Amino acid sequence: MRDTLTGTDEAAAVGARARDRTDGASITFLGPLLAVLALATLFPLCYAIYLSLFNWNWGSRFSFVGLANYFTVLTSSEYWASLARTGVFTVLAVGSELVLGLVLALAVERAGRNIPWLRTIFIAPLMVSGIVVSMIWKAMLDPTLGVVPWLAARIGIDGVNLLGDSNLALPALAMIDAWWQTGFVFVILQAGLQALPAEPFEAAALDGANYLQRFRYLTLPMITPLLLVVAGIRSIDCLKVFALAFGTTNGGPGQATEFTQMLAYRTAFRAHEMSMGMTMMVVFALLIGAAVVIVLGVRGLRGSRA
Repeated sequence: MRDTLTGTDEAAAVGARARDRTDGASITFLGPLLAVLALATLFPLCYAIYLSLFNWNWGSRFSFVGLANYFTVLTSSEYWASLARTGVFTVLAVGSELVLGLVLALAVERAGRNIPWLRTIFIAPLMVSGIVVSMIWKAMLDPTLGVVPWLAARIGIDGVNLLGDSNLALPALAMIDAWWQTGFVFVILQAGLQALPAEPFEAAALDGANYLQRFRYLTLPMITPLLLVVAGIRSIDCLKVFALAFGTTNGGPGQATEFTQMLAYRTAFRAHEMSMGMTMMVVFALLIGAAVVIVLGVRGLRGSRA
């Protein structure tokens, strides 16, 4: 018995030493990469925070102002309006993409999994850059030469000018983003649907559950964590919207589509108030970070209660 225990202890010690060597090798190989990533991420952020504490207007001397720029930004109605527009765009775009992506994934899964050409069609827009997408849709929505107003006129709807209407421009940009990024949501959700176990669905079908019942009580609860992950990824991407609006409306008409990043760009590079533009983006990053921490905290609290 003692010999058996000794052999077990020796095996455990050998395993621990092997794990230590593996961990050491991982740190050795990943260390330089992590250092580069940290430098590439932290240096711009730290430099932006540094500039936000000064008054610098392209060519003027640095003058330390402390937190005065932050007070100006946080009391600016224009800045909060841009945040509201960014939030509305994110909700419209991400909501549309989740619904469309889920519907497409369910349709393809129900029709049969081996339809590669359909997947290619859905993900093709992802291969195009944001500025190119904006140019394509700006041409298609042009009130004089665009194909969309022409088609609308054929069915009796004249004078369609989505990008020129202050009430429709923001929803139009959300629609364009949904056309562009729904393929990403579709690919992720289809992979998630294919990974679901078949046994619960077969048992539910034998019990007489129809397709909608199986979706409501089995499919949706099983893929909800994946939906939340995709929603988080897409929300972060939509909050950074710039190229799409810059190439289509340039923030107009008026300020209807001037999102936070566009306001910071205009402040820094057109009004030549670099420090104020940096302050806007630092506040924006802090607000997003706080929102992420709150969401993760709520999820962790719910998980601990469950």
